[in-house]
Amino acid sequence: MSRVERGRAKGNGDTAGSNEAGSNSGRASAAWVLLASEISVLFRRVRTWAMLAALAAVPILIAVAVKLSSRPTAPGRGPLFLDRISQNGLFVALTALVVCVPLFLPLTVGVVAGDTLAGEASIGTLRYLLLAPTGRTRLLLVKYAGAVAFCCAATATVAAAGALAGVVFFPVGPVTLLSGETVSVGEAAVRSLLIAAYATVSLVGLSAIGLLISTMTDVPVGAMAATIVLAVVSQVLDTLPQLDWLHPWLFSHHWVGFADLLRQPISWASFGDNLLLQGGYIAVCGALAYAKFSNKDVLS
Repeated sequence: MSRVERGRAKGNGDTAGSNEAGSNSGRASAAWVLLASEISVLFRRVRTWAMLAALAAVPILIAVAVKLSSRPTAPGRGPLFLDRISQNGLFVALTALVVCVPLFLPLTVGVVAGDTLAGEASIGTLRYLLLAPTGRTRLLLVKYAGAVAFCCAATATVAAAGALAGVVFFPVGPVTLLSGETVSVGEAAVRSLLIAAYATVSLVGLSAIGLLISTMTDVPVGAMAATIVLAVVSQVLDTLPQLDWLHPWLFSHHWVGFADLLRQPISWASFGDNLLLQGGYIAVCGALAYAKFSNKDVLS
């Protein structure tokens, strides 16, 4: 082969490599643009802000109810930490999370997760999303990332509204932990953030379940309802002593196990168990969602 031919071959190889690198870069860029668009659309919806407003109303109602009560709450009555609110407003956020985690947070997360793909399919925009150079796998990941972003926003809304209501209506000071030690306001605030993070982790598994269901239907209301029903059923099964063998496998088993974060020193066992359980649901439901969505007919 002459020098000219070798030069041409090398040039062609360099061009092919450059084209491949440019293609990969373009796909990655398109994926980030799609993610930004997904989050932007999600948080521009009136429905999203209505759900966040409803979540914010829960701690405010709790604070107002305790403030207007003519008698103090007896220990052991009502939700966890309710009897401590009047002495320290920092417990408003904790009580609100205890109230919201079993019902209100799963309800809103189920609506968002169930609508991820089924909502796009129902209005006919799913086929157009797949025209972008992202592929089905990246679209699936983007939709799940949007659902996780809502999980973060939802728990942050409850915690922030609870903290604000506690500061407005009640005195705020050092917090006595469940183990008996007293910590400063700053450390108590950090622990509240850890509990909010724990609640967020508790919901990411449910988001994966909602995403999987959303790949199976073009009816978003059906996907939302199925996700919410599964959340309720899981919690009901978790209360039955006859099913003790099943409890560790239920995605809701560790939802309200954040009491260890209010001990000195902090025990991370429950946090780790919850993270491992939700990670398992993400892996299994994610694989099933990929298998279903990769063969889904979006033109029907």
